[in-house]
Amino acid sequence: MGQRIRKGDLVQVVSGADKGKKGLVLAVDLERGRVRVEKVRMQKRHLKPGRRGARTGGIVEQEGMIDASNVMLVDAESGEPSRVRVKQDGDRRVRVFAKSGANVPDPARA
Repeated sequence: MGQRIRKGDLVQVVSGADKGKKGLVLAVDLERGRVRVEKVRMQKRHLKPGRRGARTGGIVEQEGMIDASNVMLVDAESGEPSRVRVKQDGDRRVRVFAKSGANVPDPARA
């Protein structure tokens, strides 16, 4: 995977139960090659009172991790998913969409 997918990128799920869904990448696990995408693979966790910020407890929904090979970056111009290549631009590496050849915009850092 490398760093082709970063936190804040707009991606589309291309295989699996959530195929076709688009969302922003919330987290990237480089060791396992997995990503967490907003509103994709929603899981319910049952928390006891006083656990992990849920003072009252109850059922909490959160996104699960999916394999990075199941998502593709979305080209903002066409709105279609595209593979990403990494090109050397002088002394820095730049991500480029394979279909259009346009540079991938840097994700907005929050």
